[in-house]
Amino acid sequence: MDPNRVDEASGKMSGDGDISSVMGFSGFGKKARTFDLDAIFEQTRRTAIERSQHALEERQKNQMEEEGESSKSVKPSVHTQRNKAAAATFRKQGSDSSSDSGSDSDSDSELIGPPPPPQHAAQDDDDELVGPPLPPDYTGSTAHSDDDDEEGEAQDDDDDDNPVKKIPDTHEITLQHGTKTVSALGLDPSGARLVTGGYDYDVRFWDFAGMDQALQAFRSLQPCDCHQIKSLQYSITGDVILVVSGNAQAKVLDRDGFNVMECVKGDQYIVDMANTKGHTAMLNSGCWHPKIKEEFMTCSNDGTVRTWDLNSEKKHKSVFKPRSFQGKKVTPTCCTYSRDGKLVAAGCQDGTIQIWDRNLSVHTKFHCRQAHTPGSDTSCLSFSYDGMTLASRGGDDTLKTWDIRNFKKPVNVATGLTNYFAMTDCCFSPDDKLVVTGTSVKKDEGNGKLVFFDRASFQRVYEIEVTNASVVRCLWHPKLNQIMVGTGNGLAKVYYDPVKSHRGAKLCVVKSKRKEKQAETLTQDYIITPHALPMFREARQRSTRKQLEKDRLDPKKSHKPEPPVSGPGRGGRVAAHGGTLSSFIVKNIALDKSDDSNAREAILRHAKDASENPYWVAPAYKQTQPEPVFAEESEEDEEADKEPEWKKRKI
Repeated sequence: MDPNRVDEASGKMSGDGDISSVMGFSGFGKKARTFDLDAIFEQTRRTAIERSQHALEERQKNQMEEEGESSKSVKPSVHTQRNKAAAATFRKQGSDSSSDSGSDSDSDSELIGPPPPPQHAAQDDDDELVGPPLPPDYTGSTAHSDDDDEEGEAQDDDDDDNPVKKIPDTHEITLQHGTKTVSALGLDPSGARLVTGGYDYDVRFWDFAGMDQALQAFRSLQPCDCHQIKSLQYSITGDVILVVSGNAQAKVLDRDGFNVMECVKGDQYIVDMANTKGHTAMLNSGCWHPKIKEEFMTCSNDGTVRTWDLNSEKKHKSVFKPRSFQGKKVTPTCCTYSRDGKLVAAGCQDGTIQIWDRNLSVHTKFHCRQAHTPGSDTSCLSFSYDGMTLASRGGDDTLKTWDIRNFKKPVNVATGLTNYFAMTDCCFSPDDKLVVTGTSVKKDEGNGKLVFFDRASFQRVYEIEVTNASVVRCLWHPKLNQIMVGTGNGLAKVYYDPVKSHRGAKLCVVKSKRKEKQAETLTQDYIITPHALPMFREARQRSTRKQLEKDRLDPKKSHKPEPPVSGPGRGGRVAAHGGTLSSFIVKNIALDKSDDSNAREAILRHAKDASENPYWVAPAYKQTQPEPVFAEESEEDEEADKEPEWKKRKI
C-alpha cells in the first residue's frame, strides 16, 4: 500500500472529526453495528401474514353480512397458503437484495417493502371468477347487483301492471279548428299529419313537423260544399284520406287535399238497395280496410252498409243490409272492420249490433238484438287489438264491451256517460288494458271529460277534464303514444308526455314562432330649398274651390245620376212609353177621362148616331125589327138623383 495515500486518508479522517465537532454530529465515524438478517426477515414475514390474514377476515365478514353465502367466496385456508407462498417469495427476494446492501438497512424498521396486494392473495387458479380482477375498494358482488336488478325489475313490473301511469297527459297543445264542433279526426299511420273536420264544412290539415308554436294549419278546404263532415280516416298506407260527409257520396282525397275519387250516387227510385250502384241517402260513417289498402266501407240512412274499391268508382263492391227482428230495414249509424279485416260490424238505430263475415253478405254471423236502447244512435264501434273484444258507445249514455265469442250479453257496462252526438268515439289503449271515451255536456253546464276504464274490471281509473264543451272525438295513436281529442267548441287537443311519447306534438312545441316579415315602406324625404331654381320648385297648391267646381261639372267625379230616357230608348235602356200597340192602349186608358159610373147613359150615348146612321145590325132587321120603347123617367128617379152620394145605390 502507498504510504502517501494512507497519510491522506488519516488526514481526511481527522478533518471529518473536526467537521463533526463543529456541526454537532454525534457518533460520526463510529464502528457500524451488526444485524441478524434471518431474525429480521422472519419477523417481517410473520407481520405480513398476520396483516394479510386480518384484512381477508374483515373482507369476508363484510361480504357475509351484506350478501350472505356466495358460491364465489374463497376459503380462508387457501388465502393463508397463498399468503405464505407470497411471503416466502418476498423473503427470498429480500434476502437477495439484502446481501447486496445489508449495511444500509435500519434496525428500527419493522416492514421491508410494501405488503402484498390483497387482490393477488384473493385470486386462485381454481377460482370461478372469470375476467379482470376486481378493484380493491369494490365491496359489492354479483349477488348484490342481482338483487338490485330484481328490485328494479319488480318496480318496472309494477309500472307495467298499472296502465294509468302510461297515460300521456302531462302536456297538451290546442289546435284551433274553428268555432263549431270538431266531428272528425284522422291521423296518418306514421303520425306525421293530423286532419280535422267539423260542422263548419271545413277540413284542415296539420303537419307536426312543419308547424311552429303558432300551431297553424297549412291547408283548409271544403271538399263536400255545404255538408257537415262525419268521418275522416287515413288509409293504412297514409297516402289517401276517406271523407264521409252529410251527402250520399263519399270522397277520397290525397295527402294534400286534392280529389282522387268520388263514389257514385244510387238511384233513389229503386226499392231493392242491392240493385243500386251507390248510396241514395245521407252517409253516417265510414272506414278503411285494415289490410287491403284499396278497400273502404260506408254506411248510410238508406239502410245499407257498402264496401268500395278505390279503383272502381262506378259501383260498390258488396252490400250488407241490416234487418230488424221482423225483417224490416233499419238504419246503420256506425260501422267498422275487425282488426284482421274478416268481419264487418254495424250498430243500428233499433239498438242492435250486427256482424257479418266480409265474404258472406246475406246472413249475419253475430247478432245482438238488445245491445242498446232502441231508437238511440250507437255512435261508435271499436275492436280491441287482440280482436276478441268489441266496445260500443251508445246514445243511451252507456259504454259496453262484448266478447264476440259469446255475443249474447255484454261483458262489462258503464252508465252515466252523457252522449249528445252521433259520432262520439270510444277506443282502446295501445296495450289493450284501457278503454277510452268522451262525455257530452250542455252549454255552460260543466266540462267535457275524457274517461278511462280498466278493460278487465271496468272501473273508472282516470279522467281528464278537457274543456267547457263536449268531448266528441278521441284517438290514441299507438306509435306516437299521444291522445287526440275533438271538442264541441271547435278545438282539437293533443295530449302527450315528453318521456313516454314520440315525435308528433313534441316536434312543433320546440320551434319558436316565425317573425312576421314587415313590408319595407319607402318614404320620400322632402328637402326644403327656398332659393332653388324654379324648375326644381314644387307646384303650388291651387284653390280647392275651383277644383270642386270642375269636379262638379264632371259627370263621373260628381256621380251624376242618369236622366230618364226620352224617345224610343238607347244604350240598352227601354223608354218609359214604347212605340208598341200595348203601350199606346195603356197610355190612352190612363188619359181617358170618361165617367162610366152610369151604364144607361153610356149605352144611350151612341143611340142617336145608331139611329141616324145605321150601319151594322139595324139594316139587316129594318123591316122586322119592332120599335124600341124606353122607360120614361119618373119622379122616383128624380128623387133618387137628388139623394146624397153616400146614400145612392152602387151598381
